[in-house]
Amino acid sequence: MSKHSHSHNHHDDHHQSSSCGCSAGACGMMVTPDPEGVKHSKILDFKGFWHHFWSMPELKVVIPGIVLLSLTFLLSRFGLSNTWVIVIQILLLPVAGWFVLSHGFKSLFLKRKLNMDVLMSLALIGAVLIGEGVEALTLLILFTLSEAIEGYTSASARKVLTEFADLAPKQALRITNGEEILVSVEDLKIGDHIIVRAGERLPMDGIIVNGQSELNQAAITGESTWVPKQMGDEVLSGTINGSGLLEVEVSRLVEDTTMQRIIRLVIEAQSTKARQEKFIDKFANVYTPIVMLVAILVVFIPTVIFKQPLWNTADSYGWIHRGLSLLMIGCPCALVISTPITIISALTRAARPGVIFKGGVYLEGLSKVKAVAFDKTGTLTRGEPKVELVKAVDCHETNEPCEPCDNLLALASSLEERGSHPLSNAILEHAEERHVRGQILPAKDLKVLSGRGQEGIVNGKKATIGSLPLFLAEHNTPQEIVEKTRLAEAQGQTTVLVCDGDGVRGYLALRDQARPEAIEVLKTLQSFGVHTVMLTGDNAGAANHIASTLGINEVNSSLLPQDKLEALSVLQEKFGMVAMVGDGINDGPALARADIGVAMGGAASGQILETADVVLMNNDLKQLPFALRLSRFTNKLIRQNIVISLGVKFSIAILAIMGLTPLWVAVLADIGVSLLVTLNGLRATQFEKASL
Repeated sequence: MSKHSHSHNHHDDHHQSSSCGCSAGACGMMVTPDPEGVKHSKILDFKGFWHHFWSMPELKVVIPGIVLLSLTFLLSRFGLSNTWVIVIQILLLPVAGWFVLSHGFKSLFLKRKLNMDVLMSLALIGAVLIGEGVEALTLLILFTLSEAIEGYTSASARKVLTEFADLAPKQALRITNGEEILVSVEDLKIGDHIIVRAGERLPMDGIIVNGQSELNQAAITGESTWVPKQMGDEVLSGTINGSGLLEVEVSRLVEDTTMQRIIRLVIEAQSTKARQEKFIDKFANVYTPIVMLVAILVVFIPTVIFKQPLWNTADSYGWIHRGLSLLMIGCPCALVISTPITIISALTRAARPGVIFKGGVYLEGLSKVKAVAFDKTGTLTRGEPKVELVKAVDCHETNEPCEPCDNLLALASSLEERGSHPLSNAILEHAEERHVRGQILPAKDLKVLSGRGQEGIVNGKKATIGSLPLFLAEHNTPQEIVEKTRLAEAQGQTTVLVCDGDGVRGYLALRDQARPEAIEVLKTLQSFGVHTVMLTGDNAGAANHIASTLGINEVNSSLLPQDKLEALSVLQEKFGMVAMVGDGINDGPALARADIGVAMGGAASGQILETADVVLMNNDLKQLPFALRLSRFTNKLIRQNIVISLGVKFSIAILAIMGLTPLWVAVLADIGVSLLVTLNGLRATQFEKASL
């Protein structure tokens, strides 16, 4: 995040990231989410710009200096020699040129860097010394305006971030001993109960313990639709309560709320440079000294070796004038800001609907992805499987649930009581419906069998719940149960088997439904030339059933976590850049192994925000094609800006060496190109999300 203030003190840290010195934060906009409820700040609002311009404290010195400098041109009319006019202009220069000279001095003598300020300072001093006072004055005016525009865009963007942060209230009504007391959100602790009235924004993340309502979650997810919420549901800070009165139990401290985590992410994203940005910074560090050397040679060789005129003549510009023009047009500012301004604009646009890139490097990388691997449960499917069958080994009933099946379900719920996987939730929900949840105390000494199941101690006996491969490998499973389980899996169901000290007790069959948007999302990705793959630990039958429904290119099933990593390595060897899309903490290793890790549902999971490179906050797959299109559009803009920057500068440089450009044209061209690439980069903020 930019540290400079509204008073335009940004020059203290402006121009530090490169030889031009144009850092991402100083030369353009900051990365800001732009959700519902935050007004869109105009980057080039002229009324706001002029208010900012006249509030710049430096102008109290610079404007009088410029006025006095302009008056010096009248001195010759009163008989004062040109030499004395130049002397007076030199004395006024530190005042009128405060913007340029002070920072040029700091860069050259304190930081020992050759950057834009040094080039500008040399050109300004040189213009006065050769008697081109008008051009020096023009340079100062243009540079002052460019600094003001630059500072204003940064200030506007910071204002948006402030408004976004302010969406979460600073105070809350805490229930203390039956009384409602207004307290600061910093004073709230986990477990405190707060009251949220209709129409108010939620100040904290929490769980509804009383009441029901509808919430507008646009500040978090970018979607302005009203979502029904009832007792037991999670609610997030910054969201708007609809018509109901809610009592909420605080689940996170204020610094850990979802909104605060998002703000931290978008701030941190600015410090993660894309590869192209790093390359250009390195290029600029070499480019600037080369420009200065070429400018010196342009002056030295023609005048010393070929005896050409050093000073301006009646017929042409002298070679010192041409060298100064070359210094101006050679400034790499436009080149350096062309990439960060575009990336920052794109990050801003992505955050608006809830797509969080954790840095420009991931925004850039996504455009190069040739294959996308998906987890199945919760990613390509709803993640809400339902238990369709509970079958105990000693069950003889065909229609009605029997006691052995109820006992089996109670045992399964005991083992899954502390589980977080969607299958665990489905089993617990079904046990609740059958009124058997809690009949057996939760399993003790629970041990997760990675990708296969889990085991623990139930009623003093070792019990296990897990997949058919686990049971075939480690338990004496009746052939009848094996056959019935395989038949269920062939029909697209997911099965889990249960055993205790008395042997295998039976199995449960569950089924999940494909996300309704998944078909169109996969078609869209495939139309982009992206290979789509499913990586799942589920059985082949269930995986192939979902895959055939969705039209996915490739299926890899029955994978353990380490198998998913191996599958990703194979995909990377075959396709190059590969993205992995998952929905939970269990997908963390695969998200880390992939070139780009994309997590879904970041609003509900704090851990996933730390794992993934890209987070789809609203748990909507349709955001993935949008993110890919935006990434490709951003890279297109970057290439355009590089071509524009180098093309214009090269053309004007040739004209300058030929003596066809006055100094102010070189200055205007430099500033003009900078503004042009800035405006072109800002096009990313207006990128439209195409409907699938």
